[in-house]
Amino acid sequence: MGQLDESRFESIVHAGCPACSATSYDIRSFIDRKLDIMLGEPNNDGRWAHDGEKFVDGTYQISCARCQHLLFSHADCPRCHAPDGLARALADTSRLALPKRCPSCKETELIALALVPSTTRYTGAAGAVPSPLADFGDPGYHLIAFGCASCDAATVTQACPLCDAPGPLRPRP
Repeated sequence: MGQLDESRFESIVHAGCPACSATSYDIRSFIDRKLDIMLGEPNNDGRWAHDGEKFVDGTYQISCARCQHLLFSHADCPRCHAPDGLARALADTSRLALPKRCPSCKETELIALALVPSTTRYTGAAGAVPSPLADFGDPGYHLIAFGCASCDAATVTQACPLCDAPGPLRPRP
């Protein structure tokens, strides 16, 4: 579990801002993004591949959208809880390098999964769309795995993909 569980997240966002009573929030979270890769480069910007539990699990900051009052913030890594890991996660580039071809069958197309910092304007309504705070190759954009659809070969990071703390990683929802 991340620093927030779903019930604590819900209590924060349903209570209203204690400073101005607004009920709209800016939420920062590391969430899953799926990429189609061709010869080691993304074919597109990718698409979000998370659910509500993973969104809450990766949340590291909640602030009021109106007055910017901070309702929740945590400096530990959102993925493994390493102390002060958030700063490393936001500043470092991905440690997992994508090959140009599948290491097993030499296929040129791969599928990759990344943890990407995002911001979401939350108003309580379903369907809030996150915006990435980093692009492929930027600091904060962390590849966590890639695989080949042709031969099912896969590579997954062994240390924490965000802050590089040693495993084992805690289970994610």
